[in-house]
Amino acid sequence: MPGNARHIARKEMYHILRDPRSLVIVFAMPVMMTFLYGYAINLDIEHITLAVIDYDRTPSSRTLIDGFYNSTYFERPEYDIDMSHPERSLRARHATGILTIRRGFAEALARGDDFSLGLMIDGSDNLLSAAVQAYANGVLIAFLKDRLPPDQELPGITVSQQILYNPDLKSSRYFVPALVAVILLMISALLTSVTIAREKETGTMEQLLVAPVSARDILVGKILPYVLIAFIDGMLVLLFAKIMFSVPFVGSLWVLLLFTIVYVSASLSIGILISSLVSTQQVAMMFALVTTMLPSIMLSGFIFPIKNMPIVLQALSHIVPARYYIEATRALLLKGTSVVLLLPQLAALLVLTGILLVIAGKKFKARIG
Repeated sequence: MPGNARHIARKEMYHILRDPRSLVIVFAMPVMMTFLYGYAINLDIEHITLAVIDYDRTPSSRTLIDGFYNSTYFERPEYDIDMSHPERSLRARHATGILTIRRGFAEALARGDDFSLGLMIDGSDNLLSAAVQAYANGVLIAFLKDRLPPDQELPGITVSQQILYNPDLKSSRYFVPALVAVILLMISALLTSVTIAREKETGTMEQLLVAPVSARDILVGKILPYVLIAFIDGMLVLLFAKIMFSVPFVGSLWVLLLFTIVYVSASLSIGILISSLVSTQQVAMMFALVTTMLPSIMLSGFIFPIKNMPIVLQALSHIVPARYYIEATRALLLKGTSVVLLLPQLAALLVLTGILLVIAGKKFKARIG
């Protein structure tokens, strides 16, 4: 290595080691991404909420039910099932599947007759619905094999499946509503993350500071145009999803608009917070991408079920706004879920938005104060 290059390399190494931001990128990010990818990317789906309606009420039906719940695949729902309208439990996300055992199951099993069990599945989640189908058949076959000698043919007992909300199990109907949340979060955070940093870089922040306006006026004045722009973006993305991907929309448009406004406000607050913490537009954009895209894809239920993640990541997912918006958009677009059943998601988004706005406002005032 030439002598001058060696000196420059040594100087650059000192710069890296003395810069906390570089050290975070060099050492903390690989560890964090390995942790997230290693634990969050889990395609083994377990503990699926399955409700059972047993009209047969025989030892055989109870043994079959125990077979389902003793496996690691299924667990009992926390809420009672509405027997007259079981699909309401699917719409309210109280269960992913409902197994119905009709009368005559034990008799058909004893005589070796054909018999069909009913299985209603929530098709709004492709991964879960496919897992319910596969695991239910597996548990039933294991139950039948346990009751018969190895060389005897299995009786003709099958599972008749009915998939609601997405009967064709089209992946676009599952991913596109979630994609709307990720795109909105990224665009909103990117738009506002550079707004204050740009003022700092161009030197116009000093002009704003000497103007007869308060810090709150500056903050609100900078956010409002982006709220409108991000909201229009959200409507465009939803319209595009409807036209190009045939994503159904069976819920209330007003409820969706309400969720979108709250979600956009939370996303813009993230951008303002980033913008008030950094000095350049380039760093602001990098922070916005890292802090919005990675969590909203990995920890929001966009691809991987949150329920299968470690407890630590499940807890972290509660501070990711995309989690609540994805749950709401999938429920509204595919199921037509009422706003009453989505109040927990709306409340969580409002709380997150309020916290983010307060933190962003305080950081902004502290920086210009």
